[in-house]
Amino acid sequence: MSPLEIGIIGMGNVGSGVAKILTNQADMLTRRAGRPIHLRKATVRDLSRDRGVTLPDGVLTMDVNEVIDDPEISVVVQLIGGIEPAREIMLHCLNAGKNVVTANKALLCEHSDEIFAAARENNCCVAYEAAVAGGIPIIDVVGESLASNQLLSIEAILNGTSNFILTEMFNRDASYDEILHEAQQLGYAEADPTFDIDGTDAAQKLVLLTHLAWGTRVSLEDFPRRGIDTLELADLKYAGELGYKVKLLATSRLTDDRLEMHVQPTLIKTDRPLANIDGAFNAVSLMGDAVGRTWYCGPGAGQMPTASAVVSDIVDMALGRTALTFPHLEIWRAGSEHEVVPREEITSRFYLRFQVEDRPHVFADIADILGQHDISLASIIQHESPELDEAKEGECSIVPLVVMTHRTQLGKLLAADKALSELDALREPRIRLLVAD
Repeated sequence: MSPLEIGIIGMGNVGSGVAKILTNQADMLTRRAGRPIHLRKATVRDLSRDRGVTLPDGVLTMDVNEVIDDPEISVVVQLIGGIEPAREIMLHCLNAGKNVVTANKALLCEHSDEIFAAARENNCCVAYEAAVAGGIPIIDVVGESLASNQLLSIEAILNGTSNFILTEMFNRDASYDEILHEAQQLGYAEADPTFDIDGTDAAQKLVLLTHLAWGTRVSLEDFPRRGIDTLELADLKYAGELGYKVKLLATSRLTDDRLEMHVQPTLIKTDRPLANIDGAFNAVSLMGDAVGRTWYCGPGAGQMPTASAVVSDIVDMALGRTALTFPHLEIWRAGSEHEVVPREEITSRFYLRFQVEDRPHVFADIADILGQHDISLASIIQHESPELDEAKEGECSIVPLVVMTHRTQLGKLLAADKALSELDALREPRIRLLVAD
C-alpha cells in the first residue's frame, strides 16, 4: 500500500519525540499499520536547532502552509499548545480535508464542538489520545474498550507536576515552595506553573473524559476547581496520622442521573491504589456497571510517553480504525446529557483544620455550630499544647484542631463556616479538604 504521509505542526519536545518514533521504529510501524508511515513535513521556528533526531533534507520547514497545502499529507499532527493560533490552524487543516492528531487538551476543552463539527463536515477525524494522561491509553479505554459499560465514576490523578510536589513534600518533610522550585529545575514544572498547580490542567482533562464517558458538555466554570498551591505540609502530615494521603483528585461521578464533578486536593485512604501513585505519574480509576472497578497508571507527561500516544493515534488512522469510530461517537452520546450537581450539593466526608485558642469551651463551640448545621463528627485530633507557663503572659496558646466529618453536603459546611468565622477563639487559616469514600 502507498505510504501514509504525515505532517507535524509544532516540533517542540513532543513533536521531536514523534519524529524519533516514526524514524527509529519505521519497520515495526509498517508491520503494525499495514503500510509505511512517512514523515513528509514538520514545521519549526528555528531550522538550526538540534532536536535529537536526524531527518532528511526538506522535511523541516518554517512555513505551516507547506503542511496544510500539501495534497500528499493526509494526517496532520498538531502539537501547538494554547488556544490561538492552534484553533485557527486546526480548522484550516480540517477544511483542507486532513485528519488531525493532537495533544492540545486546552483547545479541545474550549472548542471541541466547533472542531468536531468541522471534522464531520469535511469527512475527517480528530484523534486526541495524547491530550489526557500522556502515555496511559485512557481515551481508547473510555471511548471504545469499555463501550459495553455504563460508566459510573471517574477518579483520576491527571497532573504529574502536582503529584510530584505532594509526594516530595510528604516524603521529605519539605515546604511547597521548596519542592516547586525543585520541580521546575527537574523540568516537571514550567517557569509559570499556574495551570498545573491551580487545578486547571487536571480540570481540562476531566472535561474531555466526562464528555467522552457521558456525552455531557461541561465548562470549567460548571464545577469546583482548586489546586495544591494553598496546601500546607501540616495537612499532609495530619492526613497521614489519620491513615490517608492527599492527592489532587479529579472526579466525575454519576449519581441519580446527575454528574458530581470537582478537582481538588482530596484525602484518599492509604490502602487504595490511587493513594500510592507517587511522583510525576498519572492514574485513572474507572467504575463500570458491568466490569466493576478498573485502574490505569503510567507516565502522564514527558516527551516519549506523550509521543507514544500520538503515534498510536497515527497507527489507528493508517488502519482506518479512527475513521470507523470517530463519526459514531456523537451518535451514541446523543440524548445522554446529564445535569452537573451544584457545588453546594456535593456530598462527601470532609477534613477540617482549625487554628484555635487553647482555652475552655472552644471545641464545644465548634462542635455546637457544626451540629446546628447537621454536620456530625467522625474523629478529632488535637495535639498537646504548651503548658500555660510556657506561653506568653496574658496570651493563649494557638493550637491546631483537626476534625473528620461524616458525609454531609458542602453547602452545609459553607453555611457553618460563616458562623464559625464569628468565633473569637478561631484564627486563620481554616482548612477544608474532601475525603474520598
